[in-house]
Amino acid sequence: MRPPRRRYRTDLTDAQWQVLGSLIPQPKPGGRPAVHQRRELLNAMLYWLRAGCAWRLLPHDLPPWKTVYHYFRCWRLDGRWEQIVRVLRARERVRQGRRPTPAPRSRSAARRGPAPQPTSRIRRPATSPARSRTAGRG
Repeated sequence: MRPPRRRYRTDLTDAQWQVLGSLIPQPKPGGRPAVHQRRELLNAMLYWLRAGCAWRLLPHDLPPWKTVYHYFRCWRLDGRWEQIVRVLRARERVRQGRRPTPAPRSRSAARRGPAPQPTSRIRRPATSPARSRTAGRG
């Protein structure tokens, strides 16, 4: 049996895993049994995201980088990450005492378009006219 791996700062806590665990797909029935736990795959993805490193540079005590990348890519292609963000955003909005989703804009506001951006108060000096390449040549 392998000794327990060292804990990274990016690892999920039990409370975080309780929220995210239901959003991560379970292994498909039949076929080979899963070698790596879904939580360990997600911990490796979070390490990669925080470290900003190449996939191949994942620490060796995490699941193999090819396996982690495979699941990351599959979950990206099937919209799993967008679903996770939607659920977490709704939970955070409710925690703040707001509606789970923002209220839609009124029709009149939608016709007006986006709010104008504030202009900068810094005045830039006017540029001098460009000099021709032949100026000053005899």
